[in-house]
Amino acid sequence: MLQYHFRWKKLSLIAGITWWNCYFKLFPDAIKAPQLIEFLTHLMRHVRRPMLVIWDGLPGHRSAHVRDFVAAQRGRLALEFLPGYAPELNPVEYIWGYLKKSEIPNLCPHDLWELSDAARAALRRMRRRPTLVRAFWKQADLFDDCHYVM
Repeated sequence: MLQYHFRWKKLSLIAGITWWNCYFKLFPDAIKAPQLIEFLTHLMRHVRRPMLVIWDGLPGHRSAHVRDFVAAQRGRLALEFLPGYAPELNPVEYIWGYLKKSEIPNLCPHDLWELSDAARAALRRMRRRPTLVRAFWKQADLFDDCHYVM
């Protein structure tokens, strides 16, 4: 019998996926408007052209702070939202599924930092595989050739 007591609070991951790459950030707590803005800023450093960001129903995605931040970008960012509950349409959900089932399925970390390091390393490995990144889009069956960020 395996017994293990996890003593950390929470590790949250956020990811964006384009046709050619995926981007991610890890946070030691829940993802709310400030973390979303930090991630959007991170994306804008890496993706230099205008972006259409397609988001799920996380409440922070519709917050006033996020709306104000997007408006301040003067057209560089546009937001669209998936239907209320449609994880099968979101390629990022396939990133999480692959991460959990194929990259770190039997990981039993001793602390939050060990989990964070393992997740970060796994996501970097995944990012170096462009055919895998494209497969997440194909599983979601949304777009052919696009420059969207989920």
